[in-house]
Amino acid sequence: MNKAAFLAAALALPTSAYAQAYQCRVPNGPVSLPPVERDGPVRESRVTGYTLALSWSPEFCRFRDEQARHARQCGGRAGRFAFVVHGLWPESGPGRWPQWCPALRQPSAAEVRASMCMTPDLSLLARQWRKHGACMTRDPDTYLRVTRILWNSLRWPDFDRLSRRDNLTAGMIRETFAEANPYWDAEDVGLVVNERGWLREMRLCYDADFMPTPCDRQRFGPGDDARVRIWRGL
Repeated sequence: MNKAAFLAAALALPTSAYAQAYQCRVPNGPVSLPPVERDGPVRESRVTGYTLALSWSPEFCRFRDEQARHARQCGGRAGRFAFVVHGLWPESGPGRWPQWCPALRQPSAAEVRASMCMTPDLSLLARQWRKHGACMTRDPDTYLRVTRILWNSLRWPDFDRLSRRDNLTAGMIRETFAEANPYWDAEDVGLVVNERGWLREMRLCYDADFMPTPCDRQRFGPGDDARVRIWRGL
């Protein structure tokens, strides 16, 4: 199946397990991205694949719900979030990635607004475009649109129910996600857990044509037998 056919088929799946932002509210006024300072070297290299990094908001917000910096994602006034897009990252092979490529423009206000329920933090949106997106395309709006297409193609199992399973493992999480997304295999799903074993992120691996592909060892994360806990935000 080619890239266009895969995305079209994925987007046509039922949407019953789709929403990850509950009652998300976008500000009525104008939105703009803050400036971003480069904090690493410029690396321009051929893109061989991509990672869609998805942050589990209940865990991220666990100790940040009172912080003004994270008020939109964690304060509850803009909605309640489950998984959100941390970023779409180009890859250049295991352990290698381009970053901080030259960028002449910022995303348009319309595209930023359209992305604020996918990535509720404007500072994060700005950083992801500057650090990663500019190495994929010169058009910042294209970067956000492609990210949303990938995001909207995903279907989500009930992670609240999953979190209550006895002896939950990384393999169970991968298999449950793959069962909800018939074009994905468990080996295409990477996980990031913290030192206490709580789920922090899911990292979905794509090849250069945006087709799901097995994650390399670095992105795959803990082995399938590793115990994982999921914080529900209670």
